[in-house]
Amino acid sequence: MSNTRMNIGKIVFYEDKNFQGRSYESSSDCTDMSSYLSRCHSCRVENGCFMVYDRNNYMGNQYFMRRGDYPDYMRNFGMSDCIKSCHMIPMHRGNYKMRIYERENFGGQMHEMMDDCDSIMGRYRMSDCQSCNVMDGHWLMYEQNHFRGRMMYMRPGECKNFSSGIGMGGMRFMSMRRIMDSWY
Repeated sequence: MSNTRMNIGKIVFYEDKNFQGRSYESSSDCTDMSSYLSRCHSCRVENGCFMVYDRNNYMGNQYFMRRGDYPDYMRNFGMSDCIKSCHMIPMHRGNYKMRIYERENFGGQMHEMMDDCDSIMGRYRMSDCQSCNVMDGHWLMYEQNHFRGRMMYMRPGECKNFSSGIGMGGMRFMSMRRIMDSWY
């Protein structure tokens, strides 16, 4: 198998639990799963990493899925609704770097991160994170300490305000983790 083919993510969605019913295979982003399946209750990630969302257009609650089987992901993740859209996370090799800010529009305290942080309060004495600038790598941000609670995927670029435009209004982020999962 060529190296190019190995770097392509692949996820298979199934209508029913335990990989039953009709299926849909994807190696890229999908904004609306209803075009392919009436519902989705299990999936299998064959290569790569994906974020899945419980609303169309990458909105709503987000869940990180790495290579593996998810025969009943709704029960495993506590999801209240089916997967409605998915985003393939590109593989990243190299450094990780992100600046987090206490307030919207890059205001307040600023801290530069290059590794995981299980508590911004414990490490930086920072009680809130309302904006960020991801310079290198792909990250998961969590609403609770120790990488728990709802999460949000961050890719390189600026996010001036977590409350608007990304469907995560009112969410506070208290811990951050680099996405370092291997594709192989």
